[in-house]
Amino acid sequence: MACLLEAPLRISVLSEVTATSRHYVDRLFDPDPQKVLQGVIDMKNAVIGNNKQKANLIVLGAVPRLLYLLQQGSSSSELRAECAVVLGSLAMGTENNIKSLVDCHIIPALLQGLLCPDLIFIEACLRCLRTVFISPVTPVQLLYTDPTVIPHLMSLLSRSQRTQEYITQIFSHCCKTPEHQTVLFNHGAIQNIAPLLISPSYKVRMQALKCFSVLAYENTQVSMTLVNVLVDEELLSQVFVRMMQRDQPIDMQLTAAKCLTYMCRAGAIRTDDSCIVLKALPCLVRMCSKERLLEERVEGAETLAYLMEPDVELQRIASVTDHLVAMLADYFKYPSSVSAITDIKRLDHDLKHAHELRQAAFKLYASLGSNDEDIRKKITETENMMDRIVSGLSESSVKVRLAAVRCLHSLSRSVQQLRTSFHDHAVWKPLMKLLQNAPDEVLVMASSTLCNLLLEFSPSKEPILESGVIELLCSLTQSDSPALRVNGIWALMNMAFQADQKVKGEIVRALGTEQLFRLLSDPDSNVLMKTLGLLRNLLSTRPHIDQVMSSHGKQIMQAVTLILEGEHSIEVKEQTLCILANIADGNTAKELIMTNDDILQKIKYYMAHSNVKLQLAATFCISNLIWNEEDGSQERQDKLRELGFVDILHKLTQASDPNLCDRAKTAMQQYLA
Repeated sequence: MACLLEAPLRISVLSEVTATSRHYVDRLFDPDPQKVLQGVIDMKNAVIGNNKQKANLIVLGAVPRLLYLLQQGSSSSELRAECAVVLGSLAMGTENNIKSLVDCHIIPALLQGLLCPDLIFIEACLRCLRTVFISPVTPVQLLYTDPTVIPHLMSLLSRSQRTQEYITQIFSHCCKTPEHQTVLFNHGAIQNIAPLLISPSYKVRMQALKCFSVLAYENTQVSMTLVNVLVDEELLSQVFVRMMQRDQPIDMQLTAAKCLTYMCRAGAIRTDDSCIVLKALPCLVRMCSKERLLEERVEGAETLAYLMEPDVELQRIASVTDHLVAMLADYFKYPSSVSAITDIKRLDHDLKHAHELRQAAFKLYASLGSNDEDIRKKITETENMMDRIVSGLSESSVKVRLAAVRCLHSLSRSVQQLRTSFHDHAVWKPLMKLLQNAPDEVLVMASSTLCNLLLEFSPSKEPILESGVIELLCSLTQSDSPALRVNGIWALMNMAFQADQKVKGEIVRALGTEQLFRLLSDPDSNVLMKTLGLLRNLLSTRPHIDQVMSSHGKQIMQAVTLILEGEHSIEVKEQTLCILANIADGNTAKELIMTNDDILQKIKYYMAHSNVKLQLAATFCISNLIWNEEDGSQERQDKLRELGFVDILHKLTQASDPNLCDRAKTAMQQYLA
């Protein structure tokens, strides 16, 4: 029977809590302003640290009433400030609380409150705005809706240390897009925030620093301006260097290193500048050591990966700094023992976030190994590294899978690794599995890696071919994503290189002529280039050339004509002329050129073109057509002489480019033989 009594008991407790909460809300409607003030103060004390009480008050409609009191001109300054404090406290509850506050239009009300001259009220409004805006559920665009808000916030920076701390924190959380960066930059963010970097308050210095890191990220205009800023007659970059000293708090060291990293990546600081090589890079490597907290290690590794991504020299320096390659191996063994972390809350947090460490390590390995063969070797020889990458490819977290495949892609640029580690660990199997069903960003990186595994010297090429990959790659060429279309066709191009007729036939059959010609008119020039590359590889060796041209010659000649007539780059036209040169090398295929006066005129035009690459390719075409040892060469030579090709060849034997000159002479010798 006991279980029957439980339900009414729970209801009575709940109604008691609601009744207490109702009492707080009722007091907000008292006609006596003094009692209303006392009611708000009592409410403030009741909600501190009590999420249940916060939720109850929100449900009972406290928020609209508090906002009404806050906005009433007749309310005393003290009452308005206390209302802002209570609203700030309610905002510190759950995400649902924040959503309720935003739905009640708390942001416009608080922004309006900033126009009041009373500093205590302004600080209370800013503190509440800060709490609301740092929540991930608040739409940051609400800060930019009214164009007068940002300049007004800038003007409030000089009022007190608190306004400085809250406003810079709001800016750093609400600066999410290049448009936001531009708005803040245009309203003088740099001039107004720079002096705060030497504020006596650590909190103000820290928030100002975070502001600069989000302003400079991938922004050349901001970064170029920051380089020339002086703070108390000291260059800003030197202020950042001082903030990275080992005696500074870790958060400050890390954020200062991020500022310099972003300025460097935006082109404002050279990669060989001492503040990068001797200060930012070693500071970020320090952040990767196992003494640091999990989030510091993650941020340190990801920032370091970003810093050196495009620069081989920085990659080399980092690879020999503090045994970084070996240090990163610890990211996969975390937490290694429970005893190392005495704080149970911290252990629970770290177990939930350990995948972020693996993701960061893969990213950093990818960046380290993107250019240098010795570093790649060092990475693959790190304990169980290939096994870790293989298991990373099937992790539940998409971000880890993406980072693992990015790491694999970086290592797959090495001929040595393709022939050894990749083959020994059969990495193509999990890679193929990943390609079956993954988000686009993972697909792009996985298919890029597959392109490298299909190069002719890769031992993985054969087993991949046997696994039925052609259909999969052909389906990628139909994707809406240009990157996936490029990778699909690129992989097919690599597969067709020096392949036997059976493989080439399978590619043509699976792709279908319709899709092949659709790709030849693709708006993306990379797709077009790779499709031409595929066609060129399909049309290599005479039997293959004749076979492909006998079944698809008409369409191929049509596509070639369209490209040579169209507005395309030199590279595209050169590749197209090389395809014609291959066709001209066929036994029967060359007749498709000889009987097409339009194409012959185009070859003639490109032989006299101002670009040497096009002249070379066109001359190679003619050379193949008139080659002496082949049947019908005399008739072809006579026809081309009549069309004026000999005169052009004669002129080209005087060309200033030695290669063009030699090729023209070789062709002329066919007439003299």
